[in-house]
Amino acid sequence: MTSQHMHIGFDDTDSPRKGCTTYIAALLVEKLEKLGAIFTDYPNLIRLNPNVPWKTRGNGALCLRIKCDENIIGQIKETVIETIEENSDLEHKGTDPGVVFFTRAKIPAEVRIFAKNAITGIVNMKAALKLIKRFKAEALGFKGGRGIIGSLAAVGETLQGDHTFEIIAYRTPENYGLKRKIDAQSVIEMDRATAPYTFNNVDPETGRILITPRGPDPILFGIRGESPEAVKKAFKIVKPLEPVERWVIFRTNHGTDAHLKRVKQLSQIKPYHPVVARGTVAASPRVIPRRHVIFTIEDGSTRVDCAAYAPTGALRKAANKLIVGDYVEVHGGVRPPSKNRPLTINLEKLRVLKLAAQRVYHNPTCPQCGKRLKSMGKDKGFKCEKCGSRFPGLRKIAVNIKRDLQKGLYITSSRSQRHLTKPFTRYGLEKHRFSVDALIESWHFP
Repeated sequence: MTSQHMHIGFDDTDSPRKGCTTYIAALLVEKLEKLGAIFTDYPNLIRLNPNVPWKTRGNGALCLRIKCDENIIGQIKETVIETIEENSDLEHKGTDPGVVFFTRAKIPAEVRIFAKNAITGIVNMKAALKLIKRFKAEALGFKGGRGIIGSLAAVGETLQGDHTFEIIAYRTPENYGLKRKIDAQSVIEMDRATAPYTFNNVDPETGRILITPRGPDPILFGIRGESPEAVKKAFKIVKPLEPVERWVIFRTNHGTDAHLKRVKQLSQIKPYHPVVARGTVAASPRVIPRRHVIFTIEDGSTRVDCAAYAPTGALRKAANKLIVGDYVEVHGGVRPPSKNRPLTINLEKLRVLKLAAQRVYHNPTCPQCGKRLKSMGKDKGFKCEKCGSRFPGLRKIAVNIKRDLQKGLYITSSRSQRHLTKPFTRYGLEKHRFSVDALIESWHFP
């Protein structure tokens, strides 16, 4: 019997009120293995551009990469479609699931480029359908079928560069919507025992546990890390206080900054695109209601506002200490202009490259008696109240003061980081290639 490679991408199945695309992937892992499929990679969880206004809750698309006998391909497709249909929130207006079946061993460069564009920018249905037709793939859309775009992007992002892993544990249905029960102390112990090979488990500023989501979805907790072994070790340390229905290890672009794309000039930035840009601080930071900090940068081509919101913690504090003349690099998503605010970069990171001199101006001292002189008026010089001397030619003395800000990188606090934001702990641990010889034993349950 001939063996066939297949890449199964799907997206846009959940809604703010229920559902989870990774849970559908977890169900399919069990079902497809029972049919005889062999997984050639861990399920791929691909976070797409987090700034698009029509994104799903986490904007994550999934791809299952398998090898199977040709005689069960029909059964596999039928199982995938039925599982997506049964577990998608099709009644919700904004949920438009899609699935793509790509039956070839290697992903063409054009599809990989499409995926990169879906992560760093905006792509459309027309481009997706054109590629699907060109490479004789199959696609099915429910309702509007917008999920086909993310499905193809998940197929195309093969994570050959930097990537991480996440182990996700799922709740039993009777607990959906209830407060998640997990032993907080065990999470703190896990974080210490697995550092730096897991990340964003606990917020260092507040002590808040970060591995448990807050929505009504089926996820109990998720642990992110550098390898399948690291996240599985962490999983064994955590003590859930409610039943775990199933768990799966995913390979993902979490924590890689995959969405950020450098622009050479500020004039090149576009609404809804994640960017890395450089500029000189052109207007002093100002604090607006709710303690958000706004400052302006320029580079000769244009001026752009940058926003560091209150929950960003140390990043907001650093932004508030900038002065005119500082040279910075900003990382974040571009918010379009509106009636009351201009085009703005919502900051995820701030790199201070050069600090401008900060000066204060003092009246000079009297050359005769050493007492601090008093101004006689603008441009009129100074007089000494002690000895009566006058000095019409003297000017104020500029004194450089030490800045309460260091050059370097500032990242939004762990509790407010996006899925794709690379945390401090991952710098130096980036991966530059990937090949699957064999998946680790017991990478999912059941």
